[in-house]
Amino acid sequence: MFSLDFACNRAPNGIGPAGRAGRLALALTLALATAGARAADWPATEDGLALLGVNLSGAGFAPHITPGKHGTHYFYPQKKHFEYYASQGIRLIRFPFIWERVQHSLDDGLNFDQIRLLKKTLDLAAQNGQKVILDMHNYGRYHGELIGSRQVPYAAYASVWQKLAQHFKGHPALLGYDIMNEPHGTVGLWPGAAQAAVDAIREVDQQTLIFIEGERWSSAFHWPLVNANFLIDDPAERIVYEAHLYFDEDFSGKYMPRASRNIDPMLGVERARPFIEWLKQHGQKGYLGEYGIPDDLPEAAVAMDNLLAYLNDNCVPSTYWAGGPGWGTYKLAIEPRDGKDRPQMELMRKHLANDCSAIGPAPAPHAD
Repeated sequence: MFSLDFACNRAPNGIGPAGRAGRLALALTLALATAGARAADWPATEDGLALLGVNLSGAGFAPHITPGKHGTHYFYPQKKHFEYYASQGIRLIRFPFIWERVQHSLDDGLNFDQIRLLKKTLDLAAQNGQKVILDMHNYGRYHGELIGSRQVPYAAYASVWQKLAQHFKGHPALLGYDIMNEPHGTVGLWPGAAQAAVDAIREVDQQTLIFIEGERWSSAFHWPLVNANFLIDDPAERIVYEAHLYFDEDFSGKYMPRASRNIDPMLGVERARPFIEWLKQHGQKGYLGEYGIPDDLPEAAVAMDNLLAYLNDNCVPSTYWAGGPGWGTYKLAIEPRDGKDRPQMELMRKHLANDCSAIGPAPAPHAD
C-alpha cells in the first residue's frame, strides 16, 4: 500500500504564546498516542495511486430547503453508483453533505437519519474498495450566517466536526474530512474557523486526513493572492490543502453561452499552477477537489486533458465535478446516460495510470 509522507516544514501563522503552548501540549499528547503509527494510506489501484476521483453529489442538493426530504429535495447515491465508478477504476470519492441536515440547530446533536445515510454511503464505498472524503458543502456558513459570527461561533462549528469525527473515525472507507466547501466573503473569519475545527477533530481523531479549502471559493488560480499565509497547525501532520478549478471566464463552472468558448489548451495548467507553486513553496500536500467541463465544448476537453497530465506529473489527486444521482441533462455530469459513458469519463480513464508513491507536490518521490 502506498503512503503519504507528511514530514513537512511549516511557516509561522501568527498564533499567540498561549495558543502555541496549547498546541504544544496537544502535539505532545498526539505524539504519545500515535507513536509508531504509520502514515495514512492513500487509495491505490494496479495503475498506481488513486489520483483521479469523482464528486458523488446529490446529498448536497437544495441547500436552501433544510432539512428537506430525502428522495425529493436531495438524493444519496445508491449501490449502482459506487459500482459504476469502481468498474471505471475510480477509487476516490468526494461526498458533499449539508451541515443543516446533519445538525438541525446548533444546540442539537447529530441527526440520526442523516448519520445513518452517511454511514451507508461509507459502507457502500468500502464494499467497492473506495475511499471517501466527507465534504461539508456550506460555503463558510450555517443557515446563511458566517462561521465566526455571533450567530455561529467558532465553538459551534468545532463542536459539530468533533461529533462527526467521533462518530466516523476508523471507518475503513473514510479517507478524510473536507471541513468546508468553498468559503468566500468571510471577512477574515475563515482561518480561525478552520483552526478551530482542526483542533476539535484532533482531540478525538489523530489519524484521519483533514482537507482545508481556502477563501475566494478555494480558487486554485487566486490561491496565493487570497490565501498566501493560510497555514493551519496540525500536530498530527495530516493536512491536505484543497483548491477548485473551472475553465470558464469567471472561474465559476457555469459556462455561460458565448462567454466560455475560447479556452486555451493550457488554461487549466495555468490556473492550477499558482496553487501548485504555493504548495511547493510551503512544503504542503495538495488536492484539486473540483473541476469539470461541459460535454459540448471540445476546447475545454483539451484543457482538461492537459490539466490532468500536469496534476499527474505533480502527483496531485483530483475529483471531477460531478457524478451521482439527480443530475438529469447537466452538461458537466459524468454519470452514464442511456448506458453509455460520458466523454469526460473516457478522458479521465486516459490518466488513471501513474508512478507516484505519495501525493504531492512536496515532497512526492516517484517509484523507482
